Amino acid sequence: MALGSTLHHTHGPFSDGFFHNPDFDYDLRVVLGHAFSGAADTGEVLAAVESVGERDHEAWFAAWLGLGSRIRAEADDQAAAGHDVSASRSYLRAAAYLGAALNAVASLPSSDALLPTFQAHRAAWDRFVDTTPVSIHRVSIPYEGMSLPGYFFRPWGAAGSGRTLIMNNGSDGPISSLWASGGAGALQRGYNVLMFDGPGQQSMLFEHGVPFRHDWEAVITPVVEYLLGRDDVHRDKLAIYGISQAGYWVPRALAFEHRIAAAIVDPGVVDVSTSWTSHLPKSMMKLLAAGEKERFDRDMELALKFSPDLARTWSFRARPYKTDGYYDTIKAVLNYRLDNVASSIATPLLITAPEDEQFWPGQSSRLAELTPAVSTLVPFSADEGANFHCEPLARSLVDQRMFDWLDARLV
Repeated sequence: MALGSTLHHTHGPFSDGFFHNPDFDYDLRVVLGHAFSGAADTGEVLAAVESVGERDHEAWFAAWLGLGSRIRAEADDQAAAGHDVSASRSYLRAAAYLGAALNAVASLPSSDALLPTFQAHRAAWDRFVDTTPVSIHRVSIPYEGMSLPGYFFRPWGAAGSGRTLIMNNGSDGPISSLWASGGAGALQRGYNVLMFDGPGQQSMLFEHGVPFRHDWEAVITPVVEYLLGRDDVHRDKLAIYGISQAGYWVPRALAFEHRIAAAIVDPGVVDVSTSWTSHLPKSMMKLLAAGEKERFDRDMELALKFSPDLARTWSFRARPYKTDGYYDTIKAVLNYRLDNVASSIATPLLITAPEDEQFWPGQSSRLAELTPAVSTLVPFSADEGANFHCEPLARSLVDQRMFDWLDARLV
């Protein structure tokens, strides 16, 4: 999700929203969208949040933490009793709910709950990894003198076509969200799947303090090298999927890394900074353009004193950039743009274009305009129940369209 998220219900479905609070409403849509892949159960989700007040951030966090903790405890009991299938499914749901709790920390007065909530989420996910009948191996991807943690999935009962999908998460998505965002669908279609934490993401940020970087080719090239060193990966059948802010990172990497056969971005992002700067008044943008760092930081600090919620959101969103002050954060984010490198992208690229995109409106079409020889723009509409950022309530439809396109290119 991007800074200052707002969900404008200009179209259906559910035009009034589940919550009038746009952040609660969008986060709930995301979790409900996990249900088709088994990473959520609609009834228990709605029951958990039905009594949460519109601005009660502590109750919102507590609802997700309580639900995730309860399902995790039930999973432990199921595993102890030898009910492996039930335990695996429960661990997956627990990981998803604890991932929602992790995102909810952004609006709490203190970030003290951040690390323990992340660790609880990742522990539930790891128990899913240990109990699921899917073949999953924890892997370490060499990266600049350290390693990136990941998970390599083998498809159910497949002889091994070697088709492999790299799943690149967004700015703050828990790794469990990738299961519902194409991971389960890829396995069902016979793909290997690699999920990993990159710089600034999840364990790399919360446990190791490694920040984001705009030159994401420095991340994807080591990932490609790792995969091509495996004998169960076909070097000519390598694909990549990028969700949310990875709609920038993946095309950026493709401009320099040309060994990937096909790519999907959900949605396309040409300029990450607009999700930050669109909320700034013209006077602040003039200070930014003029390099008035001290005045910019002073005015931002004053403005955020009157909006504690926005101040907490800023702090959470700025954390992965590891910058000092408001000015330096915006200047760093301004480097996250594709218009100067997009002409070098030669990889076939599917770009989702959801109606009512609230974080980077119009940028999917702009990316397609910058890459006309290789891009396929696929609209998703409110009439299909597939509007808003990353089509949260239509993940089965997204799977169908992106894998039908991908299958035709990795024959």
